Amino acid sequence: MDPATSRAFRDVLGRFASGVTVVTSVADGVDHAMTASAFTSVSLDPALVLVVVDRRNRFHDAVLDSGTWGVSILSEDGQDDATWLAHRGRPLEDQLARVPHHRGAETGAALLDRGIAWLECTTWQTYDGGDHTIVVGQVLAASVRSDAEQSGLDLDQTRLGEPLLYYRSHYGALVRSPESEKNSGPSPVEQHR
Repeated sequence: MDPATSRAFRDVLGRFASGVTVVTSVADGVDHAMTASAFTSVSLDPALVLVVVDRRNRFHDAVLDSGTWGVSILSEDGQDDATWLAHRGRPLEDQLARVPHHRGAETGAALLDRGIAWLECTTWQTYDGGDHTIVVGQVLAASVRSDAEQSGLDLDQTRLGEPLLYYRSHYGALVRSPESEKNSGPSPVEQHR
């Protein structure tokens, strides 16, 4: 791809707003983590999700070696955690010392307390994605913030339940419309079917 097309491609992708996740794994007793916006659901039956991991990222080999991983879907109050765990070259040892977290019961992966939802996965399949690997995980456990509150986790309530978003290399927040797709008839997708 020529440089002009490559720049246009990056500009187009930057205009796709996404949620922000932190994906974690434990390999050889060491915590590994990365901030990811390239995360999505794949299937309900079986329950599958995927994350796309840069082959140059040290998390890449760790998650493939481990075979299990956790996903924390971050709330607005998780922005500092997302920024820290996206920082290349941060020390691997104790990188989670400044990030409040708890351990997943199924995988032992760190799940960030400033999340609004969490998943624990086992790697179901991997696919070549050019300079990235597409890692598809089968969901072993799923929970949302209200479940965590009931279990007694000490969570910041200031921006409870509001997702952290990412758009054009900046973090953002959800602005709710007074109308919802659940209240206003068929969604735009359903109207075009």
